[in-house]
This record gives sequence, structure tokens and C-alpha cells, in this order.
Amino acid sequence: MRTVLDVVGVCLAAAVLLIIFFAFRRRWLTKDGGTFDCSLQLAEKDHGRGWALGLARYIGDDLQWFRVFSLAWWPKLTVNRGQLQGVTTRRPMGNEPLVTYAGHVIVDAELRDRTVHFAMTEEALTGVLAWMESAPPNTQTYL
Repeated sequence: MRTVLDVVGVCLAAAVLLIIFFAFRRRWLTKDGGTFDCSLQLAEKDHGRGWALGLARYIGDDLQWFRVFSLAWWPKLTVNRGQLQGVTTRRPMGNEPLVTYAGHVIVDAELRDRTVHFAMTEEALTGVLAWMESAPPNTQTYL
């Protein structure tokens, strides 16, 4: 019986440490501001499949995306402002409202070599569009 209690205690301690780690990691990622909740479709599948919850942040000319539940300190995806060709938006379809944050719109970002699908609030979309348009002079127009 004591062994079972020891195993349960170790599992509970590990779960608490993991929750503390995720909270600390999120705090560290958001310390400089410019972050927002943002889901990303990691795999091109049917609507509602392949989505991961995350958060995005602006770092200079880059938009970095991080998974919420990950042990990694580095971004899963980095999009440079120069790669963006344009964006289109749509409402979530199929199962997408179930696997993304509530009230988010789907943003299809056209990059030079592929399309990336984000889900974010309309306020965050306004920020992304402003970030895209705020490129330094003598660079291409993105929209």
C-alpha cells in the first residue's frame, strides 16, 4: 500500500511541477508584451483537424508562434514580415469552433512558399494587419 501512495505522490508532484512550468513559461513569453492567444493549423487537413492551441508574439520583423502545452522555449513557427504576401479571413467551419479559442476568426496567411492558417480574435487580427503595414520604407507592400 505504501508503494502505491508513493507512486501517487510522485505523480501529483510531477503534475504540479508541470503546471508551474507552463505558467512560468507563459509568463516568460509574455513579459515583453506584443503577445496574443492564437491557434495554428499544424497539418493541412479537413476543417477542424490538425489545430494546436498557442500564443503568438511580435519580435521585430518576426511573428513567433508557440504551443501552449510544450516544454520548448523556442517558437514552433516563425513568420518574417517579408514572407507575407497577404491575408484573408473567414469564420470557423466544421469542427473548427470546437478546437480553437471561442470567438476567433480564421486567418489564412499567404507566404511565399505556402499558406499558414491561424485562428485569432479580430482585435489581434487588427494588430497583425497593422504590423504587416508598418514595414520600413523602401520595402514591398504586403496588402
